[in-house]
Amino acid sequence: MLQGFYPKEYLNSTYEIDFEGMYDRGYRGIIFDIDNTLVPHGAPADERAVALFVRLRKIGYQVIMISNNKEPRVKMFCDAVEAPYIYKAGKPNPRNYRAAMDRMGTNADNTLFVGDQIFTDVWGANRAGIYSILVKPIHPKEEIQIVLKRYLEWIVLFFYQRSVLKKGAGH
Repeated sequence: MLQGFYPKEYLNSTYEIDFEGMYDRGYRGIIFDIDNTLVPHGAPADERAVALFVRLRKIGYQVIMISNNKEPRVKMFCDAVEAPYIYKAGKPNPRNYRAAMDRMGTNADNTLFVGDQIFTDVWGANRAGIYSILVKPIHPKEEIQIVLKRYLEWIVLFFYQRSVLKKGAGH
């Protein structure tokens, strides 16, 4: 029942993803969430984020941001990292994940999604058929509606981690 919420990978940080290895596996596009995935909620792009996008372009990736936030916040970040974006994306609706792939010229088979929330980011990516990577939030300070969702996410993560352990034990 909960499998639709499970990411394909769960990592500590966006900045530890093996993007070169994923490129070697055939991935060509990356859709990112911004807040608490790349920088703390509401923060501007920092040197680490800017360097990541320079690196991703050198590897050969197409990138785009999708955010449920309003345009001024999303534009500020995306201008700094020189990336296109879709704001007020309505995640987890898969419509804008598909629009993001259309804009990058990729498809569900060669696109990654990276985000920090299960019920918006991962669920939407999974519904669009995209390889989803969940990362731990960068900063614990969040809006109240996100804090409430985090409690439910802990339940999903508990069962996700049990299923990963079972799969590992079976090999």
